[in-house]
Amino acid sequence: MEDTIAAIATPPGEGGIGIIRISGENAKKILDTVFAPANSTIVENRKMSYGTIVDPFSQKVIDEVLSVYMKGPKTYTVEDVVEINCHGGMVPLRRTLELVLKHGARMAEPGEFTKRAFLNGRLDLSQAEAVIDVIKAKTDKTFDVALNQLEGIFSKKIKEIRKLLVDVLVNITVNIDYPDEDIEEITYDKLEQDLSLVRKAVAGLIKSADTGRILQEGLNVAIIGKPNVGKSSLMNNLLNEARAIVTEIPGTTRDTIEEHLSIKGIPVRLTDTAGIRETDDLIEKMGIEKSKESFNHADLVIFIMDSSRELSQEDLEIIEHLEQQKAIVVLNKIDLKQVVFCEQIAEMLPKAVIIETSMEKQQGIDLIEDKIVDMVYGGKVSQSDSVMVTNVRHKNLLMSAEKSVDDAIEMTKKKEALEFIEIDVNSSYEALGEIIGETVQDDIINEVFARFCLGK
Repeated sequence: MEDTIAAIATPPGEGGIGIIRISGENAKKILDTVFAPANSTIVENRKMSYGTIVDPFSQKVIDEVLSVYMKGPKTYTVEDVVEINCHGGMVPLRRTLELVLKHGARMAEPGEFTKRAFLNGRLDLSQAEAVIDVIKAKTDKTFDVALNQLEGIFSKKIKEIRKLLVDVLVNITVNIDYPDEDIEEITYDKLEQDLSLVRKAVAGLIKSADTGRILQEGLNVAIIGKPNVGKSSLMNNLLNEARAIVTEIPGTTRDTIEEHLSIKGIPVRLTDTAGIRETDDLIEKMGIEKSKESFNHADLVIFIMDSSRELSQEDLEIIEHLEQQKAIVVLNKIDLKQVVFCEQIAEMLPKAVIIETSMEKQQGIDLIEDKIVDMVYGGKVSQSDSVMVTNVRHKNLLMSAEKSVDDAIEMTKKKEALEFIEIDVNSSYEALGEIIGETVQDDIINEVFARFCLGK
């Protein structure tokens, strides 16, 4: 990492400012070459300086800027860092970057600034991954979880579990290598007890992964039902805007409508589907097929029924498809005379949550939102939990670590040779180390940082 890298660190397009970021041992030298301070010939460490970017060969002024030099190691990359605050247009940014590249820097690869922070020991790998999660956070809750991970709360938990495994490995190794020495002999009961503590800790993190994935990626919710039961009205009420057309004409919604929103901190991808019914209309038929695909791939299905009408064949077919899915059944139009009741639906869908509503009078909408939140957290993790797995790579490695511990526990119960148990305990230790980057391979590191944007 002896070379110096540079990139535009702000999003493309017009704005108040645009930032060129430079990192490496020649960062200060490059700044001194292209930057002319207005009131001084010296750029001081960690002090913003006003001046101009000037081409040293033509003496042409490129832009009027504010620049700051930050001497390492107390920087994001642990290297010397320069940031040039230009006017936020593509032309001044491009010209300034071209000048910086011409005088000793090379274009940074995606995520290379954060990669240097990791390689220089400022961040472990899970913290580095959290940087992109912070940037992409869609809700306050998602942001809080990502920020906790960036601050190292998740890493600390992983290190605590690895410390337990180290203690187990030390005891095993001592008993294998020095069986005749005057040391405390490890018992299989004690070994099983210690490994069970590790398994419990790992399993607790895995348990949070489903909720973590939803907070990271968003909850995919499909609203389904027959025509004119209140699907579009529910979508409009949740969005607090008239996004979907609402009429009394069956088949008004002929295609799926997708919107993104936040429900009490949970990012939601909400899909309003075409009403499911028998029809000869070719376009409507295509919409109905897309509806069926939507609820087959949904994390949560909201099935809306008209409680003032008897159950139809279409209702029964939908109910049959929902038996194995996480679902909320909404009995709408309770302001009219009801002929379908909660008890009746509960017998057919005992695992579903059933809510009575009136979209017309906006009754029960809050209950739907509350149940969505409850079903996301599902009693598995609370909203206040700070340690949560949001990364698929982390989940897979935790599952691998759990399997190795399970294998070790099983051999312990059978009183197998310590040498065999040691192999599985070490495998678990290595898998956890890969999460924080202590035992990870270079190709994995490169893949992680390739997902970053330029300038970060």
